[in-house]
Amino acid sequence: MTPSAMRVAAVQMISGPDVAANLAEAARLIAEAAAQGAQLVLLPEYFPLIHADEQAKIGIRENFGEGPIQRFLAAEARRHCLWLIGGTLPLAAADQAHVLNSSLVFDPQGACVARYDKIHLFGFTRGAEHYDESRTIEAGREIVSFEAPCGRVGLSVCYDLRFPELYRRMGSPNLIVVPAAFTETTGRAHWEILLRARAIENQCYVLASGQGGEHPSGRRTFGHSMLIDPWGEIVSTLASGPGVVVGEIDPKRIAAVRESLPALQHRIFKESASTEPGTLPA
Repeated sequence: MTPSAMRVAAVQMISGPDVAANLAEAARLIAEAAAQGAQLVLLPEYFPLIHADEQAKIGIRENFGEGPIQRFLAAEARRHCLWLIGGTLPLAAADQAHVLNSSLVFDPQGACVARYDKIHLFGFTRGAEHYDESRTIEAGREIVSFEAPCGRVGLSVCYDLRFPELYRRMGSPNLIVVPAAFTETTGRAHWEILLRARAIENQCYVLASGQGGEHPSGRRTFGHSMLIDPWGEIVSTLASGPGVVVGEIDPKRIAAVRESLPALQHRIFKESASTEPGTLPA
């Protein structure tokens, strides 16, 4: 299928401890994106829940293929007849003390067509600020992309953004998505720089959807959801607060950048042939 232009949107939220309230807010913003013509909508990481108690995510985990959060995502995709990438939600892991931080993709008919479990788990300590996702989250191992009308879409989540080798293993996607909950501290220092770098080095669009503001838990997230083009230029952005960022994926723009500067063809160091595509080495 020849890729076609596609209008996309990143939803920015300030999720709290009430799952029902978070889903209602997500529904409102998905509808706002659809009203602006979005055909693909990306929700942020942890969109159903950000809680002061990190164990709370374990309490709302779902088995893959069933549960109220997944039913919500399927219904919203059908209702608005769009591709919906559900930020992340907690799915059951092998270890009952952990969850998988999973991004699910639903097509316009409401069918789940792709699942990505976050591979890189965030850890950060500076003074009183401390995060360690490995305490409650089990790392994924599979690199995932899917085909949409705009071409191949590569899936990643938040902290993955710091690991360019992950994106190289996706091949040559037309769009990379990054649902996130970047902290205020790390976001102010590195968020835009890293997003633009991933767009430039992969010569593709990057759509990033963030949590953006002060949460009831006291956590502060950086926001600045944005769409970046294959030349590294910011198409649109939202600094803070709930809202949507909308823009167009133009395959002709991708082709023009890759033709004028064929960096992807000039690569010398490539993945080992012994590494199975789509998975990490054991």
